Formats: sequence, C-alpha cells, structure tokens
Amino acid sequence: MATLYVENIPTDVYEALRQHAKRNRKSIASEVIALLKERIPTAEALAKRQELLDHVLNIKQMTGAGSPSSIEDMLRVDRER
Repeated sequence: MATLYVENIPTDVYEALRQHAKRNRKSIASEVIALLKERIPTAEALAKRQELLDHVLNIKQMTGAGSPSSIEDMLRVDRER
C-alpha cells in the first residue's frame, strides 16, 4: 500500500477535515482515504462507467431516441405528438 504525504494544507481545510473525521468517528488518515475512495474513480470504475455509457448510447441508437438538432426540428416533433 502506498503512502501519501501532503504539505501546506490551508488551516481552514485541515480544520474542516478534522471536524469531518470527528463526526464520522475516524482518524484524519482514515477520513482522507474514505473521501478519496468516494471521489476518485479507479480504472475499474471508469471502465464500468464507459461500458454503461456505451450500452445507453447503443439503446439510444437502436430506438432512434435523441434530441432534435434544431428549433425547427423541435417544433416539428412537438406538433407530431
């Protein structure tokens, strides 16, 4: 497991982190790890997101769903409803 050292953290950010960790009953290090896991996607998570996006785009293409490309198209689609 890697080690990360962070310097020059603004005092207000550190204090907010400390309070956040305290509310969650965690050490500051544990809280930082939890926040990073929550906010930074892994390569596996990004691959799953791409797979889902590809699936949605495939469905959209198969059904012909999509937004009209111009205001005229929008009006025509609305009138056809």
